[in-house]
Amino acid sequence: MIEATDFKNAMSLLTSAVNVVTTTGTSGRHGFTASAVCSVTDTPPTLLICMNKASRSHTHFIENKILTVNVLGTHHEHISKVFASKMSSEERFKHGKWAELTTGAPVLEDALVSFDCHIEQIQEVGTHTIFICRTVAIQQSEQEHGLAYFNRAYHHVGETEIA
Repeated sequence: MIEATDFKNAMSLLTSAVNVVTTTGTSGRHGFTASAVCSVTDTPPTLLICMNKASRSHTHFIENKILTVNVLGTHHEHISKVFASKMSSEERFKHGKWAELTTGAPVLEDALVSFDCHIEQIQEVGTHTIFICRTVAIQQSEQEHGLAYFNRAYHHVGETEIA
């Protein structure tokens, strides 16, 4: 049997994009930092997002039934830390400039790309909930450098080295 600590240590070596996932609705505006986001299919355009059930904003995402995945650029490391902190939801949204697309979920204006989605399926697996989400709008910025998380540290991707 694989111990949870061994699994977490191994997963820290899986490079992933850094995202801030947001929602709004009758239960308010909420968001969290996530690395467990991936494409499911392009027809229809669908994303998979994993969220810890112990997260204080977990029930809000289920109640609101919408979300936006904001893919962070290299200049957003502070935003990632804010949305991973113990800060209140209200305080978190004081960082960055926010707009909205089709669903009304908060969109980080200068995110690398934002995927505005309706949550279509919810599946619980162990400590996490998997959201299967239909993308209804996309906003892409002029940013070209992404923020990745590897071995428990932030790294910049897309930057070219000067020889």
